[in-house]
Amino acid sequence: MIEKISLNSLKFFYFVAKYSSVTIAAKKLFVTQSAVSKQIYNLEEILNITLFERRNKTLILTKEGETLFHCAQNIFNQLDDCLIGLTQNKTENKQLVLSCEPTISMKWLIPRLVEFKKLGHDFEIVLLTGGGVVDFEKDNIDIAIRRNDFEWGSHLFSEKIGDEYIVAVQASHHPKTKELLISKSRPYFAKKLHQLDELKDILKKHSKIELEHFYLCLEGCLAGLGKTIISIYMIEKELELKSVKKITPILQDGSAYYLLSHTRFIEDPRKIIFLNWLKNEMKQSQINHL
Repeated sequence: MIEKISLNSLKFFYFVAKYSSVTIAAKKLFVTQSAVSKQIYNLEEILNITLFERRNKTLILTKEGETLFHCAQNIFNQLDDCLIGLTQNKTENKQLVLSCEPTISMKWLIPRLVEFKKLGHDFEIVLLTGGGVVDFEKDNIDIAIRRNDFEWGSHLFSEKIGDEYIVAVQASHHPKTKELLISKSRPYFAKKLHQLDELKDILKKHSKIELEHFYLCLEGCLAGLGKTIISIYMIEKELELKSVKKITPILQDGSAYYLLSHTRFIEDPRKIIFLNWLKNEMKQSQINHL
């Protein structure tokens, strides 16, 4: 039987079954959707069984499809582990490309990367700034730090780094301003602020000015243009230097930071090392400020 089945068609079936989507499978395999559908059709013809049922535009594995998927999963996982083992020594010294939102990169991550480098790991973090949806293949990105305020897709692997905490602050030397600087770089950020009782008073009493990024809000605040509501991770230096002061309690806004990857973290020891380091650093930041 095995000589009749194309390994390619089995691989295409595995990806469709894994993501329950021809579209995602085609993207992961760098082929067209029609090519994926044709391979699935050919496989069903050879086996003389139905592998998928379509219900409300969703692909559901049949009983026979589930059996084949479990077999394919075992085969491809073993093959994956074998290939990773063969290439691991070649990837140990390569750069790990990280995408991270601009302000959290500038204010929290970059100062810490110096300390990470001192740990002596045999790989280097290359930082790219960016936000929102990540195209790992197109932009040659290995991992990305994002907040869970948008859908990044079930085809990506994610690990929580730490919860988000926000606070309203004003410049220590410009306390009388009646404007409130709000970043519009995050989806639904302004809407979430109105859901927090501790912020309703300041939102009601101040005129809101929207700026493109949190960095601009912070710089505007320091210059006396207005107060701002910002992540505690972005103002660590300013709090330490006492150039800003908190005017509300520190609050959780219900979101969190995650590390994203297009492959399993366990497949690359560098990702596990960096993930655990990020978790520890963010936990230490929370201990210092909460």
